[in-house]
Amino acid sequence: MESFPHGTVHQAGEDLQAALRADPQLLGLWEKLTPIGRNEFICWVEDAKQAATRERRIARLCQELAEGNKRPCCWVGCIHRTDKKPGAWQQAVLIDKVKKKQP
Repeated sequence: MESFPHGTVHQAGEDLQAALRADPQLLGLWEKLTPIGRNEFICWVEDAKQAATRERRIARLCQELAEGNKRPCCWVGCIHRTDKKPGAWQQAVLIDKVKKKQP
């Protein structure tokens, strides 16, 4: 299978790749995104805790791409990037995740 354009930090899962490859127009839009834009979408999909949520996010990603969006709507952004300091919203997410892990 030919190579697939991933993000700067995240690799697209097989299910996401299959959804985009199923529609040549969507795949073309995906390929035109910047690596950081693709990374944001992949991180958003990967952040899903349940399979059903992941499926909904992949479907929504396809819809948002078709609508011309270059980043996921209502997403604070990838907290895994090391090339920039996390913004205020991202810091809040990181702090919240730490608090939830503590007993």
